[in-house]
Amino acid sequence: MYEKVLLFATPAFIVLMLAESILAEVRGASRYRLADAVTSVGLGSLSTYFGVFTRAATFGIYVLVYREARLATLDAGDWRVWVGALLGYDFLYYWYHRLGHEVAILWAAHVVHHQSEEYNLSTALRQTSSGFLFSWVFYLPLALAGVPPAVFLTVALIDLLYQFWIHTEQVGSLGALDRWLATPSNHRVHHAVNDVYVDRNYGGILMVWDRLFGSFQPELPAERCVYGTRDPVRSWNPLWANLQVYVALFRDAWHARAWADKWRVFVRRPGWRPADVAARFPKEPFRLPLSKFAPPLPRLLGGYCLAQLVGVIAVGAYFLAVEPRLSRPAALAWFAALAVSLWIIGGLAEGRRGFVPLEAGRLAAFALIGAVGLAGAPAALAALIVGAATLGAWLLLAARRLPAAAA
Repeated sequence: MYEKVLLFATPAFIVLMLAESILAEVRGASRYRLADAVTSVGLGSLSTYFGVFTRAATFGIYVLVYREARLATLDAGDWRVWVGALLGYDFLYYWYHRLGHEVAILWAAHVVHHQSEEYNLSTALRQTSSGFLFSWVFYLPLALAGVPPAVFLTVALIDLLYQFWIHTEQVGSLGALDRWLATPSNHRVHHAVNDVYVDRNYGGILMVWDRLFGSFQPELPAERCVYGTRDPVRSWNPLWANLQVYVALFRDAWHARAWADKWRVFVRRPGWRPADVAARFPKEPFRLPLSKFAPPLPRLLGGYCLAQLVGVIAVGAYFLAVEPRLSRPAALAWFAALAVSLWIIGGLAEGRRGFVPLEAGRLAAFALIGAVGLAGAPAALAALIVGAATLGAWLLLAARRLPAAAA
C-alpha cells in the first residue's frame, strides 16, 4: 500500500515541481539544477523500489507487536483514535528525526535527505534506502498502545506527504503558523548548515515538539540558509549517497586503536572521531561559504539523463504494479536493473566518459528485454523500453561534448 500511494502521488509531485520551477524562473529566484534534481528524484525512486523488500518486514513487526502485546484495543472507527494516532506518530517522528541528527549510525541513513545543496520540492523526494534498519523501533509504542495497523500506516503516510510542500524557497514566512506548524520557513532552517541553524526544527507536522524540547529556531532575515551537509557527498551517484557515511564510520572504527572507540564511532554525534584516528587521517574543517558540487553538464547530456530518468520511473511504476505477482528472484532482478540504471544515470550526470559504454550496454539489454516482452508484456511497456534504446544516438552525440579528462 505504502509504495502504491507514493506511486499514485508521483504525477502530483511532478506538476508541483514544474509549477515551482516556473515560479522561480519568473521571480528570478534560485532555480533548479538539473543534475541535482535528477539525483534527488532518483534517490526517492530507489528508496521506493527497495521499500518493496523491507516494508513488509518492518510493518510486519508492528503488526506482530499489535497482535501479541498491545495494552488496549482502539476502535479504528473513532475519529479520536485517528487524531491521537496522528499526534502520537508526529511526536515519535520528532524523536526519530532528532536522534537521526544526534547519533552517527542513524545519521548515516538520514544524511541522504540532507545532501542536496539546493532547496526545492525535488529535495523532498530525496529519501534514504536504509532507514528501515532502525526506524521501525521508534513507532512500536503506537502498537503497544493499540493503534490498529491500518490507522498507523495511514497516519504515517499523512505525516510523510505533508512534508512535501515545506521543501521550497518560494513560500515565505507564514506568520503565526510558523510558530506551531512545520512550514517552509521552519524547514529551511532544518536543512541549513549555518551555525545558528544546524540541528534545529525536527517536527514533521507540528513545531510544538521543538518548542517543548528546546530545538526550535526561527529563520532569521539577516542569515540566509546554506544547504547541504558539513561533509558534502560531492557526487550524483545514488548508491554512494546511501553508503557515504556508513563507509566513513566503518573506516574510522577499523582504524581506531581502542576497542571502546570502535563502538563510540557509531553512537556518538555525527562528526565525532577518535583522537588517534583524527590525528592520522585529518579532514578539512567545515567553513562557510561552501562551493557547490557542479561538474560541467552539457545541455544535450543533461536532457538525455532527464529522459532516461523518466523512462526508469515509468518502468519502476510497472515494477511496483506487478511486484506482488513476481517471485523473489524476479523482483530482485527488476530492482537490480532499476538500481543499476539510476547509478549509470548519476555517472553520466557527472560527465564521466567511462559510463558511456555502460549505458550503451544497459540500453542494449533493455532493448532485448523489450523485444522479447512484445509477446507477453503490455505493448506500452515494451514500446517504452525499445524506445529507450533508440536514445543511444542521442547519448553518443552528447558524449562527444564531454571534456576529454572526464573519466
